[in-house]
Amino acid sequence: MNDALFLYLKSERDLAALPPHLHRRALLQWEKHKDQTIRMDREMAFCHEHAVQVICYGDEAYPERLKACPDAPLVLFYRGQASLNARHIVAIVGTRHISPYGKDLCQLITTELACQLPDTLIVSGLAYGIDIHAHRGALKSGLQTIGVLAHGIDRIYPYAHKATAAEMTRQGGLLTEYPTGTMPERYNFVHRNRIVAAMADCTIVVESGSKGGSLITLQRAIDCHRPVLACPGRLTDGTSAGCNLAIAEGRAAAFTSVADLLKRMGWTPHAAPQATEQALFPPETDISPEAQPLISLLRGTDGLTADQIAGQTGQPAFAVSAILTDLEMQGLVSILPGGVYRLIGGK
Repeated sequence: MNDALFLYLKSERDLAALPPHLHRRALLQWEKHKDQTIRMDREMAFCHEHAVQVICYGDEAYPERLKACPDAPLVLFYRGQASLNARHIVAIVGTRHISPYGKDLCQLITTELACQLPDTLIVSGLAYGIDIHAHRGALKSGLQTIGVLAHGIDRIYPYAHKATAAEMTRQGGLLTEYPTGTMPERYNFVHRNRIVAAMADCTIVVESGSKGGSLITLQRAIDCHRPVLACPGRLTDGTSAGCNLAIAEGRAAAFTSVADLLKRMGWTPHAAPQATEQALFPPETDISPEAQPLISLLRGTDGLTADQIAGQTGQPAFAVSAILTDLEMQGLVSILPGGVYRLIGGK
């Protein structure tokens, strides 16, 4: 119905300005849906009532980068504050089955971007896993972030992300090609990925299995001639299998810090990297001598309890607890359920 909605809203002159393939598509859909003007009236009334922008292909607010997508939507529904044509736009995608490593990377990447390119807009799909942690990392770091939905803007799926979505409308936005009443069908998620990829200057895949939607996004980015970077992971981690393979096959460049992104894109940071950059993998020289044995022990593990660390290092339990508290305050370790301490940014 959206292509027909374009004709409902625009003039014949606007239609003539479309690329030929979109022109034909719009005419075909108009013939199919032109008797649904009452439905279109209701759609526009809903958008007006809920502060939803209806953005047509050719409008100033329409994402210019998205026009490179051969099946770009003719109409988009948008609720938010961020410009869809921000100076720097980065898509962050990955598996729904996120690991602690993936959570760490989402926060560290958005923190680095906020330090070096504070005008960056983060785009993802509001799904479980990497998507929602990318959005939350952006919000926490002060970056604007947009969620591309696979359903109408009258609902949020998954519902558990409703609070984050509400925050995003104040610090970013929600975008969809689907009219109200559209349910989150499986195919919609696959189709939605082309918008995530085409809206961005580049795509970062944080974690991905050997199959999944993030690899579809990766391919759509390649189809749009947009750079793709992937975070390498351990060979034994299934959640990194897709990233490792994409790097090995040359479909994606390895991402180890924002410096890789800046170099690949030719972007100049707003501040000197040495003054602001938070490394994904903290160097040993920045760690106190007392903490060195703990860091060395935690590196290469999925986490240990304070008692396990004390037993393996031979240090008193009270001393280990004090050091771990300092490391947690420095943002070098995180504490997981069960009192397990894990090194942030690497294994």
